[in-house]
Amino acid sequence: MKILAKLLIAGTLLTSALVSGCASTSSGSVYSGAQTRGEQTVRMGVVESVRQVTIEGSKSGVGTLAGGAIGGVAGSNIGGGSRGSAIGTILGAVAGGVAGNAIEQGTSKTQGLEITVKLDNGELRAITQEADEAFRPGERVRLLSGSGGTRVTH
Repeated sequence: MKILAKLLIAGTLLTSALVSGCASTSSGSVYSGAQTRGEQTVRMGVVESVRQVTIEGSKSGVGTLAGGAIGGVAGSNIGGGSRGSAIGTILGAVAGGVAGNAIEQGTSKTQGLEITVKLDNGELRAITQEADEAFRPGERVRLLSGSGGTRVTH
């Protein structure tokens, strides 16, 4: 029963790590609660170029902690005696932490766009955001700036 409880706790931690890794903050269409009701500066321009990029996954540490917990629980059942069990726990926690970190980053990667826009005043701006809208060179767009970021919209 003790092992089952440990595995249940470890599974819960891993699930929360995976779910938290799926949150996206770089979309052109998604606003956080803090970004609502705030004024934004609007600039108009024309898309010069669009390049596909990968937006790196999150590094919150939740995956490392959850993986370490799961690995520690699994490792504690390896080895004989208290010393063998302690070594198994340590090795399991380290391996689990490395695996949990890789899982967190891998599941939170998203496809993005680097959009270069020539503003009406002649300045060039490059904005990277999630690829949730299609943009083509020559297209007229708006740059919305405020609350610490800029996004490109139609």
